[in-house]
Parts: sequence; C-alpha cells; structure tokens
Amino acid sequence: MASKTTAEKLATIQKGYTLEGATIELGAAIIDGELHKDAPVRLPLAMMNRHGLVAGATGTGKTVTLHMMAEQLSTAGVPVFLADIKGDLSGLATAAAGSDKLTARTQSIGQPWQGKAFPVEFLALGGDGNGVPVRATVSSFGPILLSRIMELNDTQESSLQLVFYFADKNGLELIDLKDLRAVIQFLTSDEGKDQLEELGGLSKATAGVILRELVGLEAQGLEKFFGEPEFDTAELLRTAPDGRGVVTCLELPTLQTKPMLFSTFLMWLLADLFEDLPEAGDLDKPKLVFFLDEAHLLFNGASKAFLDAITTTVRLIRSKGVGIFFVTQTPKDVPADVLGQLANRVQHALRAFTPEDAKALKATVSTFPVSDCDLEETLTSAGIGEAVITVMNEKGAPTPVALTRLRAPESLMGPSEETLVRSTVAGSALLGKYGTAVDNPSAYEKLTGKAAAPTGPAADTPAGEPAAPAGYDVDAEARRIEEEILGRPSSRPPQAPVPTQDPEPQYGGAEDVEASETPRRTKAPRAPRSRQPQSREPEPQPGGMMGDLGGVLGGALGGGLKSMARSMGTQLGRELLRGVFGTSSRRRRR
Repeated sequence: MASKTTAEKLATIQKGYTLEGATIELGAAIIDGELHKDAPVRLPLAMMNRHGLVAGATGTGKTVTLHMMAEQLSTAGVPVFLADIKGDLSGLATAAAGSDKLTARTQSIGQPWQGKAFPVEFLALGGDGNGVPVRATVSSFGPILLSRIMELNDTQESSLQLVFYFADKNGLELIDLKDLRAVIQFLTSDEGKDQLEELGGLSKATAGVILRELVGLEAQGLEKFFGEPEFDTAELLRTAPDGRGVVTCLELPTLQTKPMLFSTFLMWLLADLFEDLPEAGDLDKPKLVFFLDEAHLLFNGASKAFLDAITTTVRLIRSKGVGIFFVTQTPKDVPADVLGQLANRVQHALRAFTPEDAKALKATVSTFPVSDCDLEETLTSAGIGEAVITVMNEKGAPTPVALTRLRAPESLMGPSEETLVRSTVAGSALLGKYGTAVDNPSAYEKLTGKAAAPTGPAADTPAGEPAAPAGYDVDAEARRIEEEILGRPSSRPPQAPVPTQDPEPQYGGAEDVEASETPRRTKAPRAPRSRQPQSREPEPQPGGMMGDLGGVLGGALGGGLKSMARSMGTQLGRELLRGVFGTSSRRRRR
C-alpha cells in the first residue's frame, strides 16, 4: 500500500478528531516531524467512562499528563481522584507563573494559557501525611483485599473468608485489626473450638498462620489505617461552589514501605463506589474520573480471585458513571482482560535498551490500531511531553493514532507550599468528620470481656452469639507473636482493665453504645454513624449450610457467595452477601 502524503495524514487526523460534544483538549498533532496546531487532538468527555491507560517510561511526562487532564475535568464540573505519590500533584492548588518558554510552547499548539488554581482536597492514608486521615473498617475492606495486603495464598484467603462469615453471622463487628485478631484467637482457643469445627474448611493451623500475618501488619504500623470514622467514598463526588469538580489528592509519602496497602486501598475505594452508586447509563460527562497510579503494584502476584474481581469492577463500573485511568510504564503491566477494556490510550515514550524492553515495545505497538506512522520508531523517539494517542470517539470507534505534543497545565507543575496544603486541610469540611480516630466497642470488647457487662435482662447473650471466653488474653498473645516475628520486645503496651461500673450493653447498635455512660477507650467523640444492629437468624442445623461452607467459599468469592445466597433464599443470605471483592458496602452496613 502506497504511503500517504503529509497532507493526507493531516486530513485524517483533522477528520478523526472533529467531535461535536464537550471534549478534553490533549494537544496538537505532530505529522512527519512537523507540529500542526490546526490538528487538535481531543478526548470526548462523554467517553471518559470507557476507561483509559496512561503509560510510558519514567520521566517522559505521565504525571504532567494526569495534571493537565485533571484540570480540564475539574473545569468541566467532573470530580477527579488522583493518587499523589510524589507530591507533585498538590500543585493543582497553586496557580502557575508564566515564562517565555511556556508561552512559546502553548502558542505553538494553539493553547490559550492562563495561570489558575483548582479546588483540591488533600487526603492521607491512615493519617500518613498532611491530608485528612482516611480509614476503612476491616469489615468493609473484606477478606479478598485484606488477603492481598497480607499476601495470603489461595487456601489461606478462603479460610479468611470463613472468618469474616463467622464474624458477620455472630454480630462481631470487625472495625480494626485487633477485632479480627480477637475473632481468630477466639476460634483457635478452647472456648471457640466447637465453632471452628462448624466452619469446616478452616483448620486451626491455617488460622494460626493468618493470626501471625495479622500481628505482622500491626507491627508494621498498618493498624492506623483500619478503624473509624470510616471514609465515605461519596466524598469523592463533590463539586466546588463555583461548579468545578473537586480534585481529591491522596498522598502516601511512605509508599515504598506500604506499596501493597496503597494499591489495594485504591481498589477498595472503587469497590465501595461500585457497590453504592446506582446505574447511570450513558452520561454527557462522568460522575468521577479515577486515576490509578503505579498500576503494576495492583497486579503483581495477585490471586485469581483478586484479578477476577478487578476485571469485573472495571467492566461494570462504567455504567455507573465512573471512568478509570490506569497509570503505569507499559501496557504489559496490565492483564489482558483489563487492558481490553481501556479504550483511551495515551502512550508516552518507551525505551528499548534491553531485549526485555524490545519485547515490551513490540507488545505495546500491537495494542494500537493500524497507523500511518512507524509506531516502534515513534515511541522510541518521542520527546518529553509528547505521546502517541488514540481514544474512543462519540460513535464508539477508535480515533486515528496521533503523535501529539501535549498541553501545558495551568497550575503549578510541582508541589504546592506545605503551608498552603496545611491551611487547605485545616479549612476542609472533612477534617471535622475524619480528623480524629474513635474506638467504639466491637468484636474485641465482646470476645475479651473488657467491655463492661450489662446488668438485668439485657445482660443475656443473644442466641447464636459466642460468650466471652475466659482463660486467654488476646493482647498477651499478640505481644508474644510480635516478639517472635520481629525478634525484639513488643512495642504493644499491656491493656489496662476497663472499669466495670456504669455498665454498657455487650451487644447492640449505635444507639445503645451512644446512650451508655461507661468510660471507654474512645479517643474522641464518635462521628455520626447509622449502623443498625444486625438481625438475627436461626442457627443452621448440623450438616446443613454451615457444614458446606468450606466448599462454597473455597473458590472465587463472586460466584461462591452468590450461589450460596440463591440456595438459601433468606434474609440472612442477602445480609451476608458481600461485594465483588468481599467488601461490605456502606449501604449494606446501614
């Protein structure tokens, strides 16, 4: 086939990116080495929930691309979530200053430029940073995501699902890590051995391994992330008073020490949104665009159940108005089932210094539509701030592949002043809701008996719930395991006994807890919560559902638990049915 002339290539790009609706302006096309500002490259705003990929070697400009796209989304009234790993994206809160070099670049691509600041909300995972602390309860996080953090194998993951089932069934609230530790310790104690046997697929040895891994997480300081008040993912969908979308930046300055927690937490956010948001169909603009940075961390060593859950979430969350952009170095970092759903591609330069790099380059080229240019040469010669782009047009077809010089951000390309970040956080409406951790009575207090026992008729243990065991100390056991793992004295202080006067109910909902006058280990007044007491169902008969749980939960969570719910046909099944990641959505917990 005869090669096209430059004029023909230009006409193809101009026609392919002539769009009718609102768009995100990405830049201007470079054709045969010449920049054409009369050939703008755009991404339809309505197609951003078809997901995308921003890829490229380190230092080629991926972060600036996210920055530029987030600005335009905010201007269009679309909320944005960004993982600010290096701290550079905090510059969105500061207007950029112009320069001769910047003016020359923006004029060359036909970009009208003006320095602007954007509405930014700063979050910090578990309070690790300057932002508003973000926490999740262990129950809502679910067994599959928690298994990912703990790096459990498939057998151990299935066993942890059984532990969560036991806690759900018996009204044992898993708020933080010590709650889960107490439940596992109870099941492996003399008092809990009968319940352990009823679970069938959960062996005492496996429970012991999970307990050791759990204490290891606590020893690494990850207990700060799990707890209350739990972050409501609806906070990510806010707009500013002027109509612009709020850009939420999540910082984690110690990413290198917690990479698994970071990537898994991002999936928890998506899973919670997926469970809570209603179906929306095709919208003029998405409800939220979610940029998932360092995407390779999400998939490395992931179990099949975890990968299946990611694939399902990406496939279905589109219809709820959420777009996901994976950010990584090469498309090979993303599994094929997920990559096939990423219609919008922004591919920065790749390097081919090694045979492995050359393979990655060929694999990347194979993911693009047929192009008028030599993509292998183009991808290895593209400069910083340039990218090869193809997106989905308004008719659902791919646009022509175009080497593009990208637009410049209008806010600061770099971190904002720390004083600005701190003042923004101090003035945030979220700080009052999430700024102070609380520690409400939950599974730990119920199982250890360290919460005061009530008097009168309410003191009876509800049918089907385990009585507080005697003869073991969960905290002492945790200290012993931590010392064994770390080879040094435990940093965990011995727990002081809780006074028993002015008792509070052992079991009950939020109303019962708040009405009690008992001194408790609360760090601050409890944030408003609408969790209701879980309804009770008759205990399953021996040989029935409880005896079959090991087989039911041994496979992937999605199919297994849904099958169980269909077979049960009861309210209990609907309450215990968790989400695609084994998460418990906020709507279910109410």
